[in-house]
Amino acid sequence: MILVNGVETEQISVTDRGLQYGDGLFETIAVVDGKPEFWGRHMARLQRGAEKLSIPLPPEELLLAEAEQIVGSDDSSHSVLKITITRGSGGRGYRPPESPTPTRILALSPWPEYPAGYYRTGARLHICKTRLGNNPSLAGIKHLNRLEQVIARDEWSDLEIAEGLMLDGENNLIEGTMSNIFFVKGDELITPELTKCGVAGVMRELLIDRLQGEEIPVTIRPISLGELDAFDEAFCSNSLIHIWPIRQIGDRGFSAPGPMTIHCIQLLNRPS
Repeated sequence: MILVNGVETEQISVTDRGLQYGDGLFETIAVVDGKPEFWGRHMARLQRGAEKLSIPLPPEELLLAEAEQIVGSDDSSHSVLKITITRGSGGRGYRPPESPTPTRILALSPWPEYPAGYYRTGARLHICKTRLGNNPSLAGIKHLNRLEQVIARDEWSDLEIAEGLMLDGENNLIEGTMSNIFFVKGDELITPELTKCGVAGVMRELLIDRLQGEEIPVTIRPISLGELDAFDEAFCSNSLIHIWPIRQIGDRGFSAPGPMTIHCIQLLNRPS
């Protein structure tokens, strides 16, 4: 089921700036037993992105009502809700309209069936040749411009590879094509700084909060590709997978799942 501005349809205007320029934002939300997971955190990130792009958001109550409507139309135990907000239709040219009328799109999709081995024995990651461009004004938010990820994901077809690791132009590790990444060194967790590029994931934020609540140190800093050999464990995260232990990045192998990775999985599985 798809709702566009509250109407069940699969059509939007060809003048919509989301289509024309990628002028908008989106959230991908896991739906478990009929409830969107971590709704408040997703809405907070959507709000941060809207403020950066100066796109007025519809009231959260309206989004929640439409989310409940679309989720209620499905009887599966797990599904995926995607909320897309564009700046709406506008005339020709890059300049945004002074008083935009945003388009909101809510779509429900089946739950992806990931191999069980990714969770049990770890995922294998490809190191992508496609680099992320640095742009602090867009860093952290989940905007609609995903061509870098599209091109990167086209780099491999090997079914044994679960995800691709993306770097910036300075050879710093940033994120997966669809996930954030963490490394473990001793008793310290390290995750890349996302002030210049990359998406600040909801699972990343939640895990950092829970680790800090247990006084487990989490360091957020630039991580160069050359540091891979120094790490003991690695794992990636997003709203759907929660955590995949990583057993291999390029030619570098890891013990998976390691003790810290297992602890992080348990932390995320803990009720809020």
